[in-house]
Amino acid sequence: MSEEIKDNPEVEEAKVEAASEETQAEANTIKLNSLFAFKKGMSQVYGENGEAIPVTVLEYKPWVVSQIKTKEKDGYEAVQIASTAKKAKNSNKAEKGHLSKAGFENGARFLKEVRCDLPEGVKVGQKVEIESLQKGDRVQLKGKSKGRGFAGVIKRWGHGGGPASHGSGFHRKPGSIGNRTDPGRVMPGRKLPGHYGDKVKTIPHVQIVEVMADENVLLVKGSVPGSRNSMVQLIKE
Repeated sequence: MSEEIKDNPEVEEAKVEAASEETQAEANTIKLNSLFAFKKGMSQVYGENGEAIPVTVLEYKPWVVSQIKTKEKDGYEAVQIASTAKKAKNSNKAEKGHLSKAGFENGARFLKEVRCDLPEGVKVGQKVEIESLQKGDRVQLKGKSKGRGFAGVIKRWGHGGGPASHGSGFHRKPGSIGNRTDPGRVMPGRKLPGHYGDKVKTIPHVQIVEVMADENVLLVKGSVPGSRNSMVQLIKE
């Protein structure tokens, strides 16, 4: 029976077609050393030894190469990627023209740039694979923390404050911030009330717990800065 299948030209032709489709699919995708995903919330999974691992669930939306930057033309090497199509009424003529070669009819809601050595064979229109990162990889994670508005020194910096009893007059105030005649000024870096949060935070050595390519989901160990649906960048270390 195996000899009949082996000698059957239709079976051989089907194998060749399947191989060519796989090759074509690989040519239409590319792997980068950095991905962008969206925070969905926290959960926990169980490791091989039964230990509970706290994880943050990141949703990966398809990204497409929209521009290739080279040293000769732009002064540096980078890959620009785009994701999530806009409506026609929210797109202008410039972004429609810029993203037309990448397969977008209108503009894109998200446009990001990954600085790296240009991968071999990279071209506009290729899809960025979620499997650019693998289970067990360590990544540097960047996200914008939640904005908490204007806050005092106790909430912003963790100061202890003064006595809470009657007549203190200190309570939650920052206290003295000055110096004597020399240098006679407030030194830079003094911890004072101000805008709390809403800054880009970088967390190194974050472990990829699982890559669920079928569901476009990444699980990373521990917490991630930012609110729900905020964008997070993962850079392979």
